[in-house]
Amino acid sequence: MTLRAATVRRKPVADLVAESDHGTLKRSLGLGQLTMLSIGATLGSGIFVVLGEAVPVAGPAVVLSFVLAGVTALFSALSYAELAGMIPLSGSSYSYAYATLGELVAWVCGWCLVLEYGVSVASVAVGWGQYLNELLRLAFGFAIPDALSQPPGSGGIVNVPAIVVVVLAMLLLLSGAKESARANAVMVAVKIVTLVLFCAIAFTAVKARNFTPFLPLGLAGMSAGAAKLFFSYIGFDAASTAGEEAKNPQRDLPRAILLSLGIVTVLYCLVAVAAVGALPWQEFDGQEAALSHVLSVVSGNPFWAGLLAVGAIVAISSVVLTVLYGQTRILFAMSRDGLVPPALSKVDEKSGSPRINTLVVSGFVAVLAAFIPLGKLADATSIGTLFAFLLVNIAVLLLRRRQPERPRTFRVPLSPVTPLLGVLCCGYMMFSLDGATWVVFGAWMALGLLIYFGYGIRRSRLA
Repeated sequence: MTLRAATVRRKPVADLVAESDHGTLKRSLGLGQLTMLSIGATLGSGIFVVLGEAVPVAGPAVVLSFVLAGVTALFSALSYAELAGMIPLSGSSYSYAYATLGELVAWVCGWCLVLEYGVSVASVAVGWGQYLNELLRLAFGFAIPDALSQPPGSGGIVNVPAIVVVVLAMLLLLSGAKESARANAVMVAVKIVTLVLFCAIAFTAVKARNFTPFLPLGLAGMSAGAAKLFFSYIGFDAASTAGEEAKNPQRDLPRAILLSLGIVTVLYCLVAVAAVGALPWQEFDGQEAALSHVLSVVSGNPFWAGLLAVGAIVAISSVVLTVLYGQTRILFAMSRDGLVPPALSKVDEKSGSPRINTLVVSGFVAVLAAFIPLGKLADATSIGTLFAFLLVNIAVLLLRRRQPERPRTFRVPLSPVTPLLGVLCCGYMMFSLDGATWVVFGAWMALGLLIYFGYGIRRSRLA
């Protein structure tokens, strides 16, 4: 087989579906658990932490930034919903690319998902440490020293709280998917109640003057804010990584993806309006625990800010758990295809979870969270995710053309217009990110290609 033929070989959809039907993972998740899984993976640091970085860039127009990022996510969510119903496999967009665009592009997509899930868990863990310190300050009047709560470059040596939350999530995942889903459902309920409470208090202090000028930094600022806030929508696709653990994947996966995105978008817009309406946008600069700061100023009572910090800690713990879960399942699929070592697809008989995979991923994420600042992690996550989403939209177009007769439990409306809009929106958001983020993305892709041509291309099951 020539090099070109090897890189474009595709895995038939029928084979992917057969793998799903005869997989080694346990089918234990229903629609409610899948929806909670996606909400759990999405609703976290993006709104509790990254909002504080986006408001100084966009001003009051951060509300529109959320809408723009949400529309971009919606186009891709529709494509994810169609493909998840057709190919209910743990590999998510990696598996979809393998069936349509060939092995090399599938590897690149999977490598982007490693960046998306692995690095986003690390960034979320950093945000967890920031809210933990906020709670300690409000409740006890002290905080963990910067040397032990901040990474190098942000005034510290190592971020110990970030390591702690990753290890706790790892231990829960090792107990099994069903147990992890139950714990996640409780945490999701807590964080939704927390955000509703924030809105109820902040709306009492909303002032019209805080919305003028609405676009102080122009449309460019709004776009830059949307590019940062796209990080807030990462995770709605988490349900698609549970394709082999869903009880009725063809029916429930599309519903869970779209339902979770709708709930999250409504919450984000409400919180953004309440936050910038209650506090002048200039005062968000440098605020790591932005929502807690808003409540401190608005209410003048540290109790409410402390209560929100508790909710944020629970919320971010849920994101660490669910996104770490998604990362392990994507590597599980890549390992089963032979593109990464086979040990990563070995399933523990008692818990039904990939134990070695979970340990390796958790160690990698803990190191990232301990030593890299949040802002850099969030931007790197966004660009990897946007590229993976772009490929999913292309995959829908190709499968509609190549296999129009294949059963689909959900169909993207107005195709091919909707997937094409998804491609354009993802491309636009990618180019709104700064040059340093592109350098990191290029280096990550170069490393991925070295691994593929040095290992995966020869060890692939299709070889």
